[in-house]
Amino acid sequence: QVQLVESGGGLVQAGGSLRLSCAASEFIFSDTAMGWFRRAPGKEREFVSAISRNGDSAYYSDSVKGRFTISRDNAKNTVYLQMNSLKPEDTAVYYCATSSWGIGPTRLSPRFFGSWGQGTQVTVSS
Repeated sequence: QVQLVESGGGLVQAGGSLRLSCAASEFIFSDTAMGWFRRAPGKEREFVSAISRNGDSAYYSDSVKGRFTISRDNAKNTVYLQMNSLKPEDTAVYYCATSSWGIGPTRLSPRFFGSWGQGTQVTVSS
């Protein structure tokens, strides 16, 4: 059974940085595109970023573009999300997920992702 475990969340002041990690197991990580999503209180889960199997392509939501960077280490079965210049509106639970269909401009909504981690809380204070 696919296992995804996120870590690295916490409380940070606006303008600060955090690096999220998602450790994957029980599937062939290097064959699987990965994504990060978030859910803020009272809002629906939204796409944040995604990365291809070998890391040569990535996508970002407009709200995080230029501030967040997704990366992966296939030797460590881990995907990362480096978050810089954090804003209070970035406060949310962040989830990593496996892509079921491969990523592309029209395959970034949650329904294209199959397995999910339990999430890690990110809180940005103003």
